[in-house]
Parts: sequence; structure tokens; C-alpha cells
Amino acid sequence: MLEIFQFDFMIRAFIAGIIIGIVAPMIGVFLVVRRYSLMADTLAHVSLVGVAIGLLTKVNPVFTSAIVAVAAAIGIDKLSESKKLFGESVLALFLSGSLAIAIVIISATRGFTIDLFSFLFGSIATVSISDLYFIVPFGVLVMLTVVLLYKELFFVSFDPEVASSYGTSVKTYNLILAVLAAVTIALSMRIVGILLIGALTVIPVLTAMYLSKSFKQTLGIAVAVSLFAVIAGLFLSFYFNLASGATIVVVVLVLFGLSTLFSNK
Repeated sequence: MLEIFQFDFMIRAFIAGIIIGIVAPMIGVFLVVRRYSLMADTLAHVSLVGVAIGLLTKVNPVFTSAIVAVAAAIGIDKLSESKKLFGESVLALFLSGSLAIAIVIISATRGFTIDLFSFLFGSIATVSISDLYFIVPFGVLVMLTVVLLYKELFFVSFDPEVASSYGTSVKTYNLILAVLAAVTIALSMRIVGILLIGALTVIPVLTAMYLSKSFKQTLGIAVAVSLFAVIAGLFLSFYFNLASGATIVVVVLVLFGLSTLFSNK
């Protein structure tokens, strides 16, 4: 089985996959606690605009997607704070609006291409060295930020009103979390795909909730589940010629199903 590592593109895929397998549930656990699970799907659709811009301008789409997703995350956070719109309404606005903008940009240029489909559904063969230049440092930055701000992010996510009464800047940490989510989504596109990254962000956390007894246990188990799914999914997609993103998500779903059975017993 180790002949898989004779291929440079698989080594790149595993490096990117391991980074993504760690950061996606690290951010997802806070989104789930805040009942903001749809944030991942919304930012994924927003990232499609960045992909379209990157393909149009010949700039690395991971870079342009990160910029667009971060801008959208800031916009979502500001509109949610205004209290004039419900949180789910803001997410629906950005999700449908960004998808329409992306389709207009794509249709106005050269239409749907192989490169675009690799971003939509993930492709292990398309992870390039330039992609790793973004994925590795920014992935590590997301991890370090979560570790350093863990208590504040947990406090704000779990009970923002109490956090505010203790003098914690809820707005600041909500914005930080939104930006971290945006960066994570942009980094994950090559392996998991825009249409499936929401599943890798949320389902490992849901799986961990069936098996854990504390928030820290949930975070640890979610990362372990995600890493196993990514590594197993990459092996399966390579040897059976399957789409990497979909295979990873199927593995996560199987683990979720097993966790429910184990929890019931």
C-alpha cells in the first residue's frame, strides 16, 4: 500500500489533507456550539466567487477565495450584529447571492472547466506546490489562534451574554471566529471541495458529541475523527479512483453512524 507515497501529488494531498483534517473540526466545534453550522456552507459558496475570480485573473484561486471569504465573513458578522436581520437570513442572503455572482462570472468567461469541478468536488491530483504555500502556513496560523484564544472563543460561543457581562469583547471574538472559518473553508477546497467542506467541518463534531462528556473531549475526538476520515478517504480515492472530497465525507458519515450505535449501547 505504501506505493501511494511514490507519487508527489499524493504526498502533497496528504500534507494538505492532514492540515485540513485538523483545522476544519477545530473551527466547526465553535460553529456548532453557536448553532451556526450553516456558516461553513455559506462561506463555501462565497468561496466559489473567489475561485471564479482566480480562474479569470490567472491568480491562485486558493488565495482569491480566502480574500473573498474573509470579506464575506466580516460582512456576515456586521449584518448579524445589527439585529435588523436574523442570523439565518444573513447566511441565506450571502449563500444565494454569492452563488449567483459566481455563476455570472463563470458564464461570462469560458464556462465550467475541469479546474472548476476540482474545486467543487475536490481532487487529490490538483493540489499544487503553490497551494501548499497557502494551506500550510495559514492552516498552522488557524491552529495557533484557536489554541491561544481557546478560552475566549469557548466562552463567547457557549454563552455570549455572560461573556459580555465579564467584560469579554464578544464582537471581537465573533469576528475572529468568522475570519478563521473563512480561511479554513478557502484552504479546504482542493481536497474536500466547495460543495462538501461544510460536512467535514460539522459532521466530525456531531460524531464527537455522541462519544464525549466535555467540550475539550468533543474537540479532541472531532479532530481524531476528521483526520481518520481524511487519511482513509485519500487512500480509498487513490486506489479506487474516486472523488476525494465525496469519499472523505462518506467515511465521516459512516463514523457518525457507528458513533450513534455505540452511544446507544
